[in-house]
Amino acid sequence: MSAAGGDPVGPGTIVKEWGRIGVLGFGGPPAHITMLRRLCVEKEGWLTPHDFEDGIAATNLLPGPASTQLAIFCAWRISGIPGALLGGLAFICPGLTVIIALAAVFLASHPPTVVLGAAAGAGAAVPAVALAAAMGLVPSSWKRAGGLRAARLRWIAYVALGAGSAALIGPYLVVVIALCGALEIATRRPGRAERTRRAPAVMAAKATLVGIGGLGALAWVAFKVGALSYGGGFVIVPLMQHSAVVTYHWMTGAQFLDAVALGQVTPGPVVQTVAVVGYAAGGVGGALLAAVVAFAPSFVFVLALGPHFDRLRANERAQAFLTGAGACAIGAIAGATIPLGLALSNWWQVAVLGAAGVWLLALGRGTLACLLGSGAIGALAVALGAPLGR
Repeated sequence: MSAAGGDPVGPGTIVKEWGRIGVLGFGGPPAHITMLRRLCVEKEGWLTPHDFEDGIAATNLLPGPASTQLAIFCAWRISGIPGALLGGLAFICPGLTVIIALAAVFLASHPPTVVLGAAAGAGAAVPAVALAAAMGLVPSSWKRAGGLRAARLRWIAYVALGAGSAALIGPYLVVVIALCGALEIATRRPGRAERTRRAPAVMAAKATLVGIGGLGALAWVAFKVGALSYGGGFVIVPLMQHSAVVTYHWMTGAQFLDAVALGQVTPGPVVQTVAVVGYAAGGVGGALLAAVVAFAPSFVFVLALGPHFDRLRANERAQAFLTGAGACAIGAIAGATIPLGLALSNWWQVAVLGAAGVWLLALGRGTLACLLGSGAIGALAVALGAPLGR
């Protein structure tokens, strides 16, 4: 692999440029895509606009964090496998380091009151952030469903099924998402559809890892996030919440809200939120294990499928699966607002949530400013004597 019309880019350049994006990449996938395009297409000319758009389209068909996979893909295209490994790590590690350090502060036995107040304030805004994320994904998913009435009714059913599953049967959400994708394949290609064996395989993997207990259960949760999640970074919230809070009691509902908020306000991929859950389950070692398990599939997918991305994009079954699974994931993100909202324990947090909803949904303003402002309000409220039940 080499840059467009030139020699492979050196490893030092890959580490420097992808590390810079990892440090400055606040704002989630839209910011990451913009920064990668500016670097690889507009500034350096390493990739053509067509190559870059193909990379976006192909990585959106893969499970896991799309912007991370795009960063790996771009590095692979211009510097081969070594570049992909170095670029991916340089992109991931800065934010991961920051979020593990913050997890140590927020999950300490006796964190400062002002820290708890800031966390409670930012956490209160998370349900609104989740709903805004789901609504932002609706237009493109609705368009993908097509114009036929039956296809649009199926899309609505997938969204409703995802919302109900996230609110009521969190541990099995990943199976529901896979089954929605399989159903869309079967509906579009009756008689020729591949009979899905994803659900039994998923349940077998779960039984094996969870049966190990402890770190095995943590590895299963991280694996769901990295290898089985469709529909954007925020789908990790319903995939993790029930396991982290209800099943294994690694953290309280309020602490999980803190974890989601930390994943939003730190640079780099949102999926690194899983490291906070890992820290709660097993300290720094648990955080690193969760991160490795969650991000490893992205490297495997890009390196194994990168040479075949053109065929993947043209594959009707892949497109159909993403249509069903993606719609279900959107519903799951929206449905997660219910258990997230129920985790709020103070009246003033409800007021912060309402203000966040207005900021994000009515005014259409940014997520980062919303969370930082909510955190500041929380710190001030607690300093003035507001209750802090956690």
